[in-house]
Amino acid sequence: MAKSGKNAIKADLMAQLQSQRKEGQHFIDLINDYLFLYDLKKNMQKDIKNRGLRYETMSGSGVKTEKPNENVQNLLKVNAQMLKILSELDLKEPSAAADVYNSDYLKIYKRLYRLLQKESG
Repeated sequence: MAKSGKNAIKADLMAQLQSQRKEGQHFIDLINDYLFLYDLKKNMQKDIKNRGLRYETMSGSGVKTEKPNENVQNLLKVNAQMLKILSELDLKEPSAAADVYNSDYLKIYKRLYRLLQKESG
């Protein structure tokens, strides 16, 4: 039975390191950082899916107000950091994660990025 999810990603990244003859705790720590960010990304995606781009909250004075979901911006930053780690290690995108990157989430990220650029520009 093939590994799936996070374990498959870790195994793939570790195999890539071994094939490049990169050894040492520094490399393992970076892989663990990548996996931590992977979990964080998954949680942010769930939050965005549940609450959306904006959500209603109650202000201190008891008035309903709408706020942007901070995880939208944070998700973009986490993804950028994950890509930097892969680049630093000179690794390719884990094959187990390829389905995620080629899924609807990539389309969502692109739309979010364009929306955020319009808001800030």
